[in-house]
Amino acid sequence: MNSRQRRGILLMLLSVLGALVAFVGVLAVVNDVESKVGPEVRAYEVTKDIEPYQELRAEQFTEISMPERWLPETAVTDLAAIKGKIAVNPLKSGSLLQRDMIADRPALGAGQQEIAIMIDSTTGVAGKITPGARVNVYATFRGEGDDPDVSQLIVESARVIDVGELTSIEDDADTDSRRAGGTSEAVPITFALDTRGAQRIAYAESFATHVRLALVAPGEQSGIPQDERTYTLGEDK
Repeated sequence: MNSRQRRGILLMLLSVLGALVAFVGVLAVVNDVESKVGPEVRAYEVTKDIEPYQELRAEQFTEISMPERWLPETAVTDLAAIKGKIAVNPLKSGSLLQRDMIADRPALGAGQQEIAIMIDSTTGVAGKITPGARVNVYATFRGEGDDPDVSQLIVESARVIDVGELTSIEDDADTDSRRAGGTSEAVPITFALDTRGAQRIAYAESFATHVRLALVAPGEQSGIPQDERTYTLGEDK
């Protein structure tokens, strides 16, 4: 073996040694990062904006992986957790899904039934009514002949179990607020009521010129006296 061959073998050995040193260095860096970051776990992100009080579905979320040490304790790691749940606040696309963002959908009690009506977004308690809230339902009826118009408490302390999305509806020319025709915006509100309460709600939606909701303060127990459940303008004269 001549000197040129020996020099070539030496350079090759040095190259192999350098590669091994580089590999060991990279491996050490990776191990160091892994030791600081830790193992990755499954989590879920919101794929598109979700309005509050909407029932959650699996297709609204996408699975991601992130270091366990960076994952909040409240993060949802199993989509089974959203079954029967609703969003309690607006959920923005890209947000990490967490347990404090969701709540149980209010359920019916014994002898109750669901009934939903459209409530004008400008006459309802816009943005303040949530599932579980209690509301008084008032309806205004046009008087016939010489009878005055009257406002009546239709249902007291009705329990809201769902609030739908803002919807454009065709105006009904039979009501004062919609004489001009066109469209308006309304929100479907679902109540849990007994049979008589459901009948009252259905009657008001069909025959009242307006139906309005009054939010009841949490924990309020006192009922409205019978002499305050009906009102006509003449009472103030």
